[in-house]
Amino acid sequence: MALYTNESKERVRDAVDMVDLVSARVELKRAGANRMTGLCPFHDERTPSFGINPADKLYYCFGCQASGDAFTFVMETEGVDFKGAIELLADRYKVTLELEDEDPRAAEQRQRRERLLELLERTATYYARQLWESAQAAKAREYLTGRGLQEATLREFRVGYAPSAWDTVISASRRAGFGNRELYDAGLAQRSQSNGRIYDRFRSQIIFPLADARGRVRGFAGRTMGDGSDRRPKYINSPESDLFHKGRQLFAADLARAPAAKAQHVIAAEGYTDVIAMHQVGVRNTVGIMGTALTEDQIGELARLAPEVKLALDADSAGQDAMLRAARIALGRKPPLRIRVVPLPPGEDPADLVQRAGADEIKRRVSDSVPFVRFRVLRALDTGNLAEAEGRDRVSHELSSVFALLAPSAEREELRRIAADRLDLSSDLLERVLTGGSHGIGQGGGGSPPPRSQRVDARGDAGAGVNAEPSMIGRRDPTERSFLALCVGLPELGGPALAELDPEADLTSDVARRAVAYLRVHLRAPTAGLDELVDDELAALIRELVVRATAMTSASPSDFEIERLQLALARVGREITAARSHGEPIGALAARRTELSARLDRLMEQV
Repeated sequence: MALYTNESKERVRDAVDMVDLVSARVELKRAGANRMTGLCPFHDERTPSFGINPADKLYYCFGCQASGDAFTFVMETEGVDFKGAIELLADRYKVTLELEDEDPRAAEQRQRRERLLELLERTATYYARQLWESAQAAKAREYLTGRGLQEATLREFRVGYAPSAWDTVISASRRAGFGNRELYDAGLAQRSQSNGRIYDRFRSQIIFPLADARGRVRGFAGRTMGDGSDRRPKYINSPESDLFHKGRQLFAADLARAPAAKAQHVIAAEGYTDVIAMHQVGVRNTVGIMGTALTEDQIGELARLAPEVKLALDADSAGQDAMLRAARIALGRKPPLRIRVVPLPPGEDPADLVQRAGADEIKRRVSDSVPFVRFRVLRALDTGNLAEAEGRDRVSHELSSVFALLAPSAEREELRRIAADRLDLSSDLLERVLTGGSHGIGQGGGGSPPPRSQRVDARGDAGAGVNAEPSMIGRRDPTERSFLALCVGLPELGGPALAELDPEADLTSDVARRAVAYLRVHLRAPTAGLDELVDDELAALIRELVVRATAMTSASPSDFEIERLQLALARVGREITAARSHGEPIGALAARRTELSARLDRLMEQV
């Protein structure tokens, strides 16, 4: 793997605007001279516990203890490794990266990959030009405008047209210096089975470029313009390759990223024109799943865009099945991904609805989206055979899989009443059926009820009301963390105090003891030595302390002394416990505790 020079990393770090970076996912509010807070993007919360230090470019969550810098923030939110994070940040902040000396084979592979990406980019530009300049593309332009799509929007999505000739792209690419193997590897050419010659993969088709989260074209989807007599499928995609995996792609994720982060939800539609139509009317947090075969990788990509997904899929059976798959996968994620459903009229997709009823109607339906569990209950009741006892039994047992996932709530009780009324069953009988059946969503067979961490509350949130396992980093004693954070925030007092501290006796946490040794050297610039640390636990605690310190801008010497006295009292308490267990006298220790307590009381009264 290619490595970037330390100078490149530092240039990227210097270029990053931490507020700008984090604001793409978190709505931040100022909470001090050098601190901003918001709802944590790493766990589900309703009260802000996530904070950043813009000057030191660090973040820390007091709820789930997530911490790091700009690189780790991108790694965690985008699901990439360090190399991917530095490349994303370099792209965003226009920094040129320089490579260290790399293995010749690795250099060759990297250069090959870069050439293929360049070839795809050139081809996307060519197709887009053909759509607007070629007489051959008149039918394609007529189809797109007939769906209500405007030229400006189509140009933003770089929609294009592939001419009918068998070698248009091949010839143009050869003139630009690309070889047959590169055309084949990029998915732009395929080989004839009869004579072995290669020819353009996409011909007489509307072309939709498929870009990654960074906006780099990875492949194409071509919509055939014929009448079906040539037996070609309606859509043809680029073949699976090192560059393109359809099951990992979301159409327009690069365009929807910022709007989705701001709205805190992303809308998932099925087709390309659905997404383009939604963006055209201002619903710009919409992406496409490119069919109904929703994959776990795509759910992961949706989760990286926003904590809530609103499914705007066709009301046919394939669309409904896709919603069921999405819910099953979302329930198993940590942090949980909320799933809601946008109700669409039968037989209409979002593009149809926009064209027929306008922007206000699709926005209203998005606003009126319902939690997946409510949708699932009502769908089972609407589609089941409720006229016969056998059909009602089948529906009630189907509903048990949904109710097993619902935590006690007003929503659960309302849905139970609705189901009892529609099934013509007594409330008590239905409750016995619901609590007796315990199979998973959309799955037959018996089994145990799902763990509490996979239950949903009235909003359809998996794991609502369940606390995540707390991190052990700096969690053994809040006093120790508060004291060390004040040392960072008030270094003129913290320096002498750290020098006098006996880490083994005064502290209980191993990582806090290591933090004392680190801060004795780096107190005035705690983040300066983090990159050299191989102790990840210590690095996380130092980041936490720096962010905590920024929240203590009004701390006074009295506050510092209070924390110091509390630390001393905790030590004396441990020593008394140890002395008692060994049958040793505790008179002197008790007197010491009384003295410290009196000093603390007086100081607290003054403060």
